Amino acid sequence: MGRGRRPSAEVRREVLAAAGRLLLAEGMSRFTMERVAAESGASKVTLYKMWPSKGALALEGYFATVETVLELPDTGDVEADLRTQLHAFVDLLSTTSAGPVMAGLIGQAQTDPELMTAYRASYSAPRRALAVGRMTTARDRGQLRADLDPETVVDQLWGACYHRLLVPDQPLDARFADALIDNLFRGIAAWKAEDASLSGRARER
Repeated sequence: MGRGRRPSAEVRREVLAAAGRLLLAEGMSRFTMERVAAESGASKVTLYKMWPSKGALALEGYFATVETVLELPDTGDVEADLRTQLHAFVDLLSTTSAGPVMAGLIGQAQTDPELMTAYRASYSAPRRALAVGRMTTARDRGQLRADLDPETVVDQLWGACYHRLLVPDQPLDARFADALIDNLFRGIAAWKAEDASLSGRARER
């Protein structure tokens, strides 16, 4: 007997799970709608009704697979939470097949408008919104500067990781993640106590 008609939400979950498995196992070069259909038990017609292209399906499958790994905690300590998430992100990109897969998808998206649209809608925008929301909450709690621009911080932290993924002339590892967080929260200017004192007296005049 056949499986019968499955609810669309169930079909979608199973297709995304199959897409993520195939993508991370074999990369984008061997990723096809036919193979996802066979793996998930859904028809190609169903797949194309739900996703406009294999790139769009690949991106959403990737995000569905790594979403739990890249959760951003909220323990009340924003520095620790950002460090935890950045470590998880760097580990995913540098020690699993997710790194080469993501690099390939980003590269292909430069000449594939549908894939670029899917990348922004299914992956980039949700990830950015999550990080911006977490930092906005921390700012509202008084844990970050009132004039902080969270969007810029996203570019400084995660953008730097993507740069090392795509231009691998320097290591993408836990030490790099820690350096990014330390630079963000400690600053990079060589301020000395006496400099701060002189500056304070100058303002009082």
